[in-house]
Amino acid sequence: MKIIAPFLLFLGAVVAVEASPPNFVFFIADDVSQDDFGCYGHPTIKTPHVDALAAAGMRFDNAYLTTSSCSPSRCSIITGRYPHNTGAPELHVRLPDSQIRFPELLREAGYYTVLSGKNHMFGNEDRAFDTITDGGGPGKEEDWLGHVQNRPKDKPFFFWFASSDAHRDWTINEDAPTYDPADVIVPPYLVDTIITREDLASYYHEVSRYDHFIGVVTAELERQGVLDNTLIVVAADNGRPFPRCKSRLYDSGIKTPWVVHFPDVVKTPSVTESLVSVIDLSATCLELAGIDKPDYIQGQSFLPILRDPNAQVRELVFSEHNWHVYKNHERMVRFGDFVYVKNNYPNQPNLAYESDTKFPAGLELWKAHAAGRTTAAQQQVFANPCPEEELFLLSKDPHQLTNLAENPEYESVLEQARGLIADWTEQTGDTIPENPTPHRHTPPRIVNGEILPAGDYTERTPHAEMPGAARNAMSINHPGPLRLN
Repeated sequence: MKIIAPFLLFLGAVVAVEASPPNFVFFIADDVSQDDFGCYGHPTIKTPHVDALAAAGMRFDNAYLTTSSCSPSRCSIITGRYPHNTGAPELHVRLPDSQIRFPELLREAGYYTVLSGKNHMFGNEDRAFDTITDGGGPGKEEDWLGHVQNRPKDKPFFFWFASSDAHRDWTINEDAPTYDPADVIVPPYLVDTIITREDLASYYHEVSRYDHFIGVVTAELERQGVLDNTLIVVAADNGRPFPRCKSRLYDSGIKTPWVVHFPDVVKTPSVTESLVSVIDLSATCLELAGIDKPDYIQGQSFLPILRDPNAQVRELVFSEHNWHVYKNHERMVRFGDFVYVKNNYPNQPNLAYESDTKFPAGLELWKAHAAGRTTAAQQQVFANPCPEEELFLLSKDPHQLTNLAENPEYESVLEQARGLIADWTEQTGDTIPENPTPHRHTPPRIVNGEILPAGDYTERTPHAEMPGAARNAMSINHPGPLRLN
């Protein structure tokens, strides 16, 4: 008996693992920057539920989006591919049917799959999901609890819970605290006025509402006894909807919260500095589910990091900025302590938000610009022409306000960055369109000290040639460089 019993116990453990594949819950916010959670150091915004997940799991401090734009970001995550490889690299482009969504592989393997909330990728029916709903409520989160309660109990599950918090326009309700504008933290690239503070205070409320519903779901998973066997990831699709954030390739726009809770693997709560890209979610979920990663997934599993926060699965992350209301083509690489941005359309303002009342903090910035009252940090967003190249040393310049591209001390770093972008461009089939999608409307501008607002929106801008189309990047699967040479 003393010899046989341990073997039987081991056999039983194996059977138990095989009988209980991991579950997955992916929370994705709409327009929220990494810094805007308590666990990432924000002193004002209350996010107790995300903070609790981080305190018991792993917080990733260097998680990057592949683009800071709503629909192309989501299409990139769900396919595990760079935006120009998905066929949907620009805002409001539907994900082609030919592109495999990784949840459909889970569904084929027996998982129950649900998408609830903001979709922005395809229609209200899709082969990747058993159920697609709009979520309900101002943040599209109100039916999340019902999905967890009413799921088939004989299947593992994958939930894609997509909040519309914190996308404009703001909606205030009882699900989250309200904030005093006096307690707001105004970043240096915005103008510190009461209007800016009120705008940010409303944004804070919606971040807290997102957190509230994460807490509702987590509590139900715990009540059902499946929390420990569920990989939870908390993320966002792009940065906060303020100037120099959403749609930009600075950390305020392209860094995402990435909080992972998975007690079955993360045995010791920790923080990791290891780089991770959002396209890595696909490979990680598939590995945990015991599904071989197909060649077309460019992401890399970050399971080694969950087991050891000092592990590295990539030394490089790449991001892109394509058409988002305005024509654009920027590329970014993060390596070591540096971020490099290449702007391939430098002869235009690099704008993101219009000068109207829908964007109060942006309008305040435009008013200061018209009056000649902007600081150097605030004026950067109006640079025209934009710098063709930008290089930032993150440890000394966290807001990325000091461009080192023309500093001779960093010439070798600049050459290295150029080479990394060139390699990624070649390997992943990226291209600069010869016939790019034009501006959706005339950008705002200053004439004789007066703000001329943006022109009228068209119903939908016809998309022209998209990045990667000239090289049929949809059929290219190379992951691009992962390590420094």
